[in-house]
Amino acid sequence: MNDADAQKRAAGEAAAALVQSGMVVGLGTGSTAAWFVKALAARKLDIIGVPTSQATADLATSLGIRIGELGETRAIDLTVDGADEVGPGLSLIKGGGAALLREKLVWEASKSCVVIADAAKQVKTLGKFPLPIEVVAFGHKTTALRICDALAECDIGIAPALRRKDGEPVRTDGGNLIYDAHCGRIEEPAVLAAALKSVTGVVDHGLFLDLADRALIGTPDGVIELEP
Repeated sequence: MNDADAQKRAAGEAAAALVQSGMVVGLGTGSTAAWFVKALAARKLDIIGVPTSQATADLATSLGIRIGELGETRAIDLTVDGADEVGPGLSLIKGGGAALLREKLVWEASKSCVVIADAAKQVKTLGKFPLPIEVVAFGHKTTALRICDALAECDIGIAPALRRKDGEPVRTDGGNLIYDAHCGRIEEPAVLAAALKSVTGVVDHGLFLDLADRALIGTPDGVIELEP
């Protein structure tokens, strides 16, 4: 196991220790969240997990975690999820796993949200990691042009790129497409978030602002806790 994986595992295990029997728990998506799900399953608690993707649902089910759907269970007590970048005030970029819409729906329905990550994910300014933008498939090329205009309004002069895998466009669990914007630096995340949400055809974006209550960051010296 490399250093990054060891840090992800430590953060995931620390987050699993926060869960108590009887909770409804939002289960994130991605490599770090997978460590959390595995650690949570090992505790054998009486919980209901609300997964943010089919991949997470499959993993949780295989490990014996009881699964519920958003809106069909009582309020989510705690959501634990990874991030591609963790910036000042626990501002986040998420969506590298193409699950950002479902993740945000679960996050916003949760009483508390904890982000887990390895040390390399902590940054002083968001934007080095490409910002994922989820769009409906119909007319997506036109939507991409309008996204360019929204980015330009925020002094980001780049064109977003359609995410592909094996030559084919990546589809989310909801059948949408992902465009990645290589912003470099996002000086005003809230302004950019609002500009992107105003574009018809944009379902959502990977800026998670004012949602995380704390972060557990795996480092070479152990797990550290951060608050907004």
